[in-house]
Amino acid sequence: MMRIFLLPILAASLAAQPAPPVKPETKPVTRDQEITVGGRTLRYKSTTGMMRLKNEAGEMDADLFYVAYTMEGANRPLTICFNGGPGAGSLWLHLGAIGPMRAMMNDDGSLPPAPYKMSPNEGTWLDKSDLVFVDPVGTGFSRARSADVARKYFGVRGDIESIGTFVRHYLNQNKRWQSPLFVAGESYGTTRAAGLSQYLVDHGIALNGVMLISTIMNFQTVRFQRGNDVAYATHLPTYTAIAWYHKKLPADLQKDLRKAIDESRKFASGDYQLLLYKGDTLTAEERKRGIDQLTRLTGLSRDFLERSELRIEIQRFTKELLRDKGLTVGRLDGRLTGQEGSPTAETPTFDPSMSAIRPPYTAIMNQYAREQLGWEEEKEYFALGGGITAPWDWGITQNGGQGYADTSENLRAALERNPHMKILVASGYYDLATPFHAVEYTVSHMGLPAAMRQNLRWTHYEAGHMMYIHVPSLKKLKADVDQFYDDARK
Repeated sequence: MMRIFLLPILAASLAAQPAPPVKPETKPVTRDQEITVGGRTLRYKSTTGMMRLKNEAGEMDADLFYVAYTMEGANRPLTICFNGGPGAGSLWLHLGAIGPMRAMMNDDGSLPPAPYKMSPNEGTWLDKSDLVFVDPVGTGFSRARSADVARKYFGVRGDIESIGTFVRHYLNQNKRWQSPLFVAGESYGTTRAAGLSQYLVDHGIALNGVMLISTIMNFQTVRFQRGNDVAYATHLPTYTAIAWYHKKLPADLQKDLRKAIDESRKFASGDYQLLLYKGDTLTAEERKRGIDQLTRLTGLSRDFLERSELRIEIQRFTKELLRDKGLTVGRLDGRLTGQEGSPTAETPTFDPSMSAIRPPYTAIMNQYAREQLGWEEEKEYFALGGGITAPWDWGITQNGGQGYADTSENLRAALERNPHMKILVASGYYDLATPFHAVEYTVSHMGLPAAMRQNLRWTHYEAGHMMYIHVPSLKKLKADVDQFYDDARK
């Protein structure tokens, strides 16, 4: 099981099977729509369809499902949007943050009772940009012709190339080559977006901006493997934020979230890394000093930290923090908790934050696609996995396969080639899937000249991986993105 979104996905190998007959290309469905948000009526067209990808012989490889929203207006920006996984459909950004309609959650992002509802999205980006939501192969309704063909798309490189091809075809078919162009990705979608930024500029398509929501580019920052101490340091400030939220920190740190995070950042990027570097050669005094500080910054017991060798893995943290209350905290969103039946287990049996989002988004997407967008489809909509039917090719061959996927170099290369491109990095303080300090570490090690660093804008939210399920954070994200669109077009 891979834990990236990042969303866990089961990988299974399939025996070669004969390819089914190719279905004729389907025509897009276009409908006139309108919503009223903030006292303003937005009139727009929705276009729902399949973009066919073909091989060099002109034969079908795959169909990519997409939904586009366009408004009248000269030279409006165009934003291509997708989620992550690998294996997540674009419904999360579509129905959570960016699209004109929103799946309704409780205001704090917790699970409401069924039946689930949707409403006009006060935080939609449609007033600033036309929007295209695309599902990569194996997600949503997107399918390859056969399992053998699908394998070529189930990897870092093949995935990027397929979305790059989609972008080029969309610009051609809709005559949008002169539109200011943006890309918005979430989670593994930021891995894709970083790689895509170089792929596109190398094919003559320069982006005005890239929105990285809950960012992961360098996977060394999130892999808890023996010999890789980087991940323990990059997660610590998020542990501190979650402990603060659940009132597990000392009184002086509980007064101010930012103060607590700043102290944790300082320790994580300094003394903590030195302690981890020493490994088994730590003196008793150094070990005690490290445990003292970790106890202060995480609310975890000295005994637990001693047994953990000062190294706190995500699953053990989410189980241990509120063990005294019989609760586990969420990995995608550490604010959310769930009751567990096994008080002595080392790790949780489920993620309460993932359990909160999956039913409402899945139900609303299936209803919305068929009823409001007019897309009749018998296939299952793969929201979180299910369609990735072969192991993901991370493109890692060095050091006997012990390297880490990393597309931050692609983003740096894209900035070199296109110095006008702006980048928004949006992170939730309570996100353990893509911790905010991990992307800070990644960017600070990209070797960007000072002038290039000015192209990045950082925003943080008091929510988790999908910060937009928290209504105050949705409003803040909208304001931050509006400003980003304006600045990126100057």
